[in-house]
Amino acid sequence: MNIFVVNSGSSSIKYQLFRWPVQQPVCSGLVERIGYPNATITHNVFTTQTPQQARRTLHLPDHEAGLRQVVALLTDAEHGVLRDPAEVEVVGHRVVHGGESFAATTQINEEVKAEIRRLFALAPLHNPANLLGIEVAERIFPQARQIAVFDTAFHQTLPEHAFRYALPEKLYTEERVRVYGFHGTSHQYVAAQAATYLGRPDARLVTLHLGNGCSAAAVHAGRCLDTSMGFGPLTGLIMGTRTGDLDPSVVLHLMGQLGYTAEQISTLLNKESGMLGLTGLSDMRDITKALDQGDARATLAYDLYTYRIRKYIGAYAAALGGLDAVVFTAGVGENDALVRRKACEGLEFLGIELNEQENQQRRPGIREISQPGARVKVLVVPTNEELEIASQCATLLAE
Repeated sequence: MNIFVVNSGSSSIKYQLFRWPVQQPVCSGLVERIGYPNATITHNVFTTQTPQQARRTLHLPDHEAGLRQVVALLTDAEHGVLRDPAEVEVVGHRVVHGGESFAATTQINEEVKAEIRRLFALAPLHNPANLLGIEVAERIFPQARQIAVFDTAFHQTLPEHAFRYALPEKLYTEERVRVYGFHGTSHQYVAAQAATYLGRPDARLVTLHLGNGCSAAAVHAGRCLDTSMGFGPLTGLIMGTRTGDLDPSVVLHLMGQLGYTAEQISTLLNKESGMLGLTGLSDMRDITKALDQGDARATLAYDLYTYRIRKYIGAYAAALGGLDAVVFTAGVGENDALVRRKACEGLEFLGIELNEQENQQRRPGIREISQPGARVKVLVVPTNEELEIASQCATLLAE
């Protein structure tokens, strides 16, 4: 079964094609700068011993033009992996926000699309682009079953004492203001991988998705019990350009005393804060270079960033009633040994003891970087959201 996984952003499309049940993609790619001059497509093919790559720069006025170019590459005489786009039997879509409506992977119909549209207000930067990707894919792959995998679905197992805010009741009952959480597909994937590695389906895990966006989750026996992102993706850990946890009084001060508008505050908290606000840099690789050169702002930023992670590990160990493993994933979590070391410092009382020699190594697959015999394992588990989406699509269709 050919499963084509699509992650449609506001000006981009990420994709992978799987020949299920083989869990390695036959191709993957990224379309960038849709709607801008000089859009690019990078297409990677893995069907030969030596992976092949094709890059194209062209004008793509919209997502439909972008996806049609992808289809042209999928069926290209030199770089293609399909004879005909009709060979795609399933299209799996990442959808960021499913609200309380979707707690599981869902086959898309008109009612599902209407609900995704209704949730635009909760994810104005993401859900419109996700729905656009669905509608374009329906036109290009009319024979395929379209399936939505929601970032928020994994967190729908949160108990009410974890997802409610201490606000007037009607803001929940009428407006559904609550914790939703994000990065759920990633947390679900790495939690399952870690539990299998440990041989513990009942494992108590803290999973740490550390990329440009960052979030933590408390997972017990495959069920999410708490997560650091909330109603939106601003709260919790410090991120590349987002603040993480912030006293709401700061927002009131910005509005009441400094004259900020709601739009200016949104830009400030989402795009100008986090590591960028602290250092002038948002990419951790650049911040690491500044740190190595003795930059005081980079040193402070690393301290703030990892201190926040330590606090969440401790809090979630309490929420779980104990801890079997801490799991690092995503770009920073998988590649930044200093972040992992500083995040684990001082947590020996919980049974977390890092093996620094193993921490410095880079190898594919799951890595155990804790001391032999440590009560709590520390793992690096590469995330694979596209594989998780394909897997959930296949599971849904098998039911």
